[in-house]
Amino acid sequence: MDKKIEEERKEKDIFFATHWQSPIPPEERSKFKGLRYYPPNPELKFELELHEHSNKEIIQIEDTKGNIREFLRWGEFRFKIKNKECVLQAYKSDPEEDRLFIPFRDATSGKETYGAGRYLDLDEKDRTEKGKWILDFNRAYNPWCAYNENYACPFVPPENWLDVPIEAGEKIYIKNGE
Repeated sequence: MDKKIEEERKEKDIFFATHWQSPIPPEERSKFKGLRYYPPNPELKFELELHEHSNKEIIQIEDTKGNIREFLRWGEFRFKIKNKECVLQAYKSDPEEDRLFIPFRDATSGKETYGAGRYLDLDEKDRTEKGKWILDFNRAYNPWCAYNENYACPFVPPENWLDVPIEAGEKIYIKNGE
């Protein structure tokens, strides 16, 4: 696991440092030395059933620019961290898409990780042969508004605020040179 995660992180750093679509502002890219992460933690990788909601409500989530976005509350993941029961809702923008969007905040938000929360995206490659989903917090990432105020990112709904620390994935972005 560690090798694949480390490779993904290197590729993301190269993209952020060099690509024209990077969220790092162009004037900051020459000083960009990479993102900060927790070391990979196998205890924060879960194989879980998605408990799909029979009534998929449309919820409205405000983004960082004040826009309202609509998501379908598709299902929920149930798991334990440090003997504490946790539930995260998974959303979809469109019922036809395969991707699940899992925004979350945790006890590290605003301290070691981005204050507005982090995201996980799951698609078919994140499923086991038996149909379970691989919820891997080592892949938790900051929304692009964490790097550049020109981006609009959905806030994390309060139902996805966890009391436990998720010490995995991306940490808060600190501009290099500051």
